[in-house]
Amino acid sequence: MRVERANAQVAKGWYAGPWNSTLPVSIGYANEGIDNSHSHRQMTAVYLVARGESIVRVERETIALEAGDLLVVEPGEAHTFLSCSTDYFHFVLHVPGLAGDEARADHLPAPRTRLGLDGADR
Repeated sequence: MRVERANAQVAKGWYAGPWNSTLPVSIGYANEGIDNSHSHRQMTAVYLVARGESIVRVERETIALEAGDLLVVEPGEAHTFLSCSTDYFHFVLHVPGLAGDEARADHLPAPRTRLGLDGADR
């Protein structure tokens, strides 16, 4: 048995995954929706909103999320957070869970123009 706690002082973090356990998924959290347009080669990202509201862009669709919502982003789908409320908090699962170089290689930057947003990449 183990207990992990979110750090309210950081924007996002990870609880557990293949880097520190035998779990086949990575489990993390975020205290805010971070605007970082990207996609994944093989991971599915599952967001579970625990508190607050956010606006997310997946490909060219804008989605409003609120507490109790779940969003599944499939491999290859570009996505980013556009905004969130000050009390926002979500959990995220990456399936399959990857570690180290494999996880870094799975994260692909996506141009904002792919999401139908302004051309300024962040």
